[in-house]
Formats: sequence, structure tokens, C-alpha cells
Amino acid sequence: MPETLFKVDLTKPMSEQDIPGHNRWHPDIPAVVSVKPGDIFRIECKDWTDGQIKNDDNPNDIKDVDLNIVHVLSGPIRVEGAEPGDILVVDLLDIGALPGDEWGFTGIFARENGGGFLTDHFPEAAKACWDLEGIYTSSRHIPGVRFAGITHPGLIGCAPSMELLQTWNKRERALVEKGGPPWKPEIPSLAALPNPEQAVLGKLTGAEFDRVAAEAARTVPPREHGGNCDIKNLSKGSRIYFPVYVDGANLSMGDIHFSQGDGEISFCGAIEMSGYIDLSVDIIKGGVEKYSMVNPIFKPGPVEPHYSEYLIFEGISVDEFSGEQYYLDAHVSYRRACLNAIEYLKKFGFTGEQAYLLLSCAPVEGRISGIVDIPNACCTLALPTAIFDKSILPV
Repeated sequence: MPETLFKVDLTKPMSEQDIPGHNRWHPDIPAVVSVKPGDIFRIECKDWTDGQIKNDDNPNDIKDVDLNIVHVLSGPIRVEGAEPGDILVVDLLDIGALPGDEWGFTGIFARENGGGFLTDHFPEAAKACWDLEGIYTSSRHIPGVRFAGITHPGLIGCAPSMELLQTWNKRERALVEKGGPPWKPEIPSLAALPNPEQAVLGKLTGAEFDRVAAEAARTVPPREHGGNCDIKNLSKGSRIYFPVYVDGANLSMGDIHFSQGDGEISFCGAIEMSGYIDLSVDIIKGGVEKYSMVNPIFKPGPVEPHYSEYLIFEGISVDEFSGEQYYLDAHVSYRRACLNAIEYLKKFGFTGEQAYLLLSCAPVEGRISGIVDIPNACCTLALPTAIFDKSILPV
């Protein structure tokens, strides 16, 4: 077994761990461990909410979750010899649940606490807890479904340089100040700007903690360094190529998902879990310029469930409430595809909330199927039929 370089105690918040991790991005968060190219090691991770969600039937913890805490990350990990302009090569060798904590959760956030992709249709909090049984999972909250997961880190990336951090903050603040689009004035916030409340910054203290907490970027979106990309196929056997911005790269990770559908549409939409990741690292010197890298590149691993039969739902860029025509809007199209699938599943005994949660965490395939045929973009959602214990095909 690889040496565990970052351990977590599930009874303690991240800020009280023997080696605390972090929940913000900043180049001055110090590395907690150091590795060499070629090393193989294990990193343990708490779930993204830092243990706020319980394995019970009450969704109030989802309703009241403190989103200032997320995402708690394990790291940073310094890779000796890595310099700005290099590419950090990360091999995901194995991913799994922590012993004794083999369960996960999927949630719908209430409108007043961030909502999700379909908040206008599902404004109330809901939760499904999942039992993890090897590669399979099932839930007492969504009976009649069992499937194999594609376990992966929802969030992994290197620390930004100060220049890149300032670029993030400048452009995201400009977006917030611009305000919501005129057709969606009710959107409460367009970006999660720096917020020192509930910041966890490793072992920083005092004035240095206060400075970094005020400047550090939230972990909510993906950015040039990787981060919260929520790519379900980044599973065991995958190789990821990250641009390096600081000496040592300072790699961090967390937000482990047992399974997720493309889009993670309910926001708390994967099967969220604590877990471990076994990794190996290497460096490509000068790789960023050599390969014109702007964002990470990855090569999927060979391990994933093999579902061969799907029921595919189409959506086009026409608003489901007003009937307004949008121009090649993939967001509207995918929303329509998801809603079409939910309404269909309700005909087979699922509630709308159960269907929404299922589409968010089961291994569904989302696609932009057409983005050139004016005025309608066409998006599709492919639902594997074998995950159900009865046929869901039209007859």
C-alpha cells in the first residue's frame, strides 16, 4: 500500500486536523507535504462539505449547509523540481472510500442556499443517501435503482500564481458588477468572490492568514489550473496534465465522487463521499509552452462501467416557461433535455425530486449534439436503462 501522506480524522473539521488542508486557492498557502517525481503516495480526503451532511432521512442538513466552508481540500503537495511553465503529470492510480465510511449523499440545494440547475422547478432541499457496495451503489431514498459508479475527484488542481489569482478576481468581480442577464434578473450571484468567512488556510495564522483569506479565490468554479471541473471520467487509471504556476506546483484535491452524471445538475449532485486517492507524479519541463497549454488536459483511464443500452432525451434552446426562442443556447437546451427525462421518469413511479437526484449522480452521458443549426442548439441526455430493476422503455 502506498504511504499515506495526508490523513484525515472524520470526527474533526478540516481546520482542526493534525495536518490541516485548505478551502481557498492562493499561492501563499504553504505546502504540507513534499514528494519527488516518480513517487507513489496516498492522500485522504473529507467530503466537500467537511462532514456537514449526515446519513439520515432528514434533508435539513442540505437545506442549512454552510457553503462558505466548501470545498475542503487535502494539500497542498509540493512536487520537487516543478517550476512555473512546467507541466505536472498526475496519474490517478486508485480511488476509493475510507474504511468504515462507505456511504455517500446527493442533494438538491434550496433556492435560498444557492439552488441548482433546475431551481425554478425544484426550489426545496432534498437528499438521497447511498450505500456503497464495492463498485455498486443503491439508495433507500430512490428504490428500484442500482448502478456501478465511476469514482473520481471532482476537484484537483495546482495553486495559481499571484498574477493568475488577481486575473481571476478581477474578471469575476467585473462579471458580478455587470449583473444578471436582463432575461434572468433574479439570479442572486454570478460568481463566488473572495470571502474570508470560514476560510481554512493550512497552518497560516495571524496577519498572514488575514491577508491571504481576503485575497484567496473560492474553490467553486473550474479555472485555468483545473480545480472544480467535476469531470466524471477522471477515474482510476487517468493521467492529468496540469500547468504549473508556482515553484513546487502545490497540488491539492478533494470533493471525491463515487458517481456523477455529466453536468452534476443538482449542484450537490454527485454521490459525495470521503475517500482516498493513490497518485504518482512526474514533470514535463517547459511543457506549457511546448504544448500551448491553457487549461489541463487528461487521458481517461480504462476503468469505467460498460452500459451499452441508453434511452436518450433531446432538448432544444426554447424556454420551458415562456416558449421564448434562444439562439444556440446549450444551457437552455440541456436544461430542457433534463426536464424531459424527469417528466418521463415520473411516469414510472419516481417523484420529480428522485428523478432529478438520479440524473445528477447516475452515470448519464450529456452531449452537445448540435451547436450550428440556427436557432436551436440540440443537447442530449443519455440514461443507461440497465440501472433500473424494471424496463423503462416505451411500449
